[in-house]
Amino acid sequence: MVRRALAALAVFLAAGCAGLADTGAQSTVGSDGTGPITLAIGRDTTAYLRPLLDRWNQTHPDEPVSLLELPEAADEQRAQMVANLQAHNDVYDVLALDVMWTAEFADAGWIVPLDRSLFPLDKLLKGVADTAIYRDRLWAAPYTSNAGLLYYRSDILKKEHLKPPKTWAELRDQASRLSAKYHIGGYAGQFLPYEGLTVNFAEAVQSAGGSILSPDARKVTMDLGSARAALDFLVGGIKEGWIPREALTYKEEESRLAFQEGRLLFARNWPHAYGPAAHSKLAGKFSVARLPGLNGPGSSSLGGYNLAISAFSKRQKSALDFIRYFTGLDNERLVLTEGSFPPVWAELYDDPELIRRFPYLPALKEAIVSARPRPVTADYNQISLLISSAVSGALTLAKPVDETVADLKQGLGEVIQFGG
Repeated sequence: MVRRALAALAVFLAAGCAGLADTGAQSTVGSDGTGPITLAIGRDTTAYLRPLLDRWNQTHPDEPVSLLELPEAADEQRAQMVANLQAHNDVYDVLALDVMWTAEFADAGWIVPLDRSLFPLDKLLKGVADTAIYRDRLWAAPYTSNAGLLYYRSDILKKEHLKPPKTWAELRDQASRLSAKYHIGGYAGQFLPYEGLTVNFAEAVQSAGGSILSPDARKVTMDLGSARAALDFLVGGIKEGWIPREALTYKEEESRLAFQEGRLLFARNWPHAYGPAAHSKLAGKFSVARLPGLNGPGSSSLGGYNLAISAFSKRQKSALDFIRYFTGLDNERLVLTEGSFPPVWAELYDDPELIRRFPYLPALKEAIVSARPRPVTADYNQISLLISSAVSGALTLAKPVDETVADLKQGLGEVIQFGG
């Protein structure tokens, strides 16, 4: 089955490469064009944006920015962007790219490199700038960072005289006992087969002391022991019931709502889920911590969005000016205070006023700094599809854990070999 899938993948990639060979990536921002521009970004991140965009529009009446909302799911955002860029359409000027898309979009010639001297990269959180660099060139400006956190019902744990779990064994014990006692679900993450499941599995492997690919994605580094432990942790939760089966349909929004509505004791989610929960019936009844791991605190996948300029934009100067403004310190503060999204400027995480307002900032900073970036490769989307499909098969109990891990390692090796 793996070989048949990879054969189809080979045909797809060959067709894609043939179609992208003539994109003609520019060596620098090559257009001096100015005028109205469009920001393309997933709609799951847009609720707070319009007032921020209005601030730019009021001072740049000849270069107003319009918001173009893409689908909520990252996979669907990427698909819509790719279809547009493959057609060399100039409807997008500024692209909000998941940090994992930098290499793919740069390699394909869909975005243009930026002058590093125009951006204060040394003032950003450790590791954040690396997500925008590919082959020693800066291809985007970091806009938001991200790391997965463990959301937990602090009111219930306090009542039970418990601290938030630091290990999987503690999470399993608390989720099993307390979910039965309080008649709520134990734990959930993002377990629908899409990029979110790839992230959840990667975090589990990391938190068991392993990895999946080398940083340059040229070698499969996944050892069967850590991968098996990671998958056993998740599959065991489904079998034992402390991960409710409905969690297999969850993406970020579904898991956020399940926790916020009081249907879960623990949930893995990104920081943007904190703000809505703090203004819900859960206000004062929950908190966040680092993800647990096999033998101690775990490790998140590094997430976030970077802002890039479309190679086909006719208004690249306006796009560059907007990106410099929008990733500046003042606006980054608003990204946090108005949107509850993690900013990229390091100093904001140490601001006493912000910590009083957002008490999770110290835990978030620790989670981001200890997070690991996903492999930098133009073929990341294909790798992610392979991982999420394999892991989903195990979670739905359609395939044993040992067989899943062995087949996944073989499949990754063949993808890497083909991509190399």
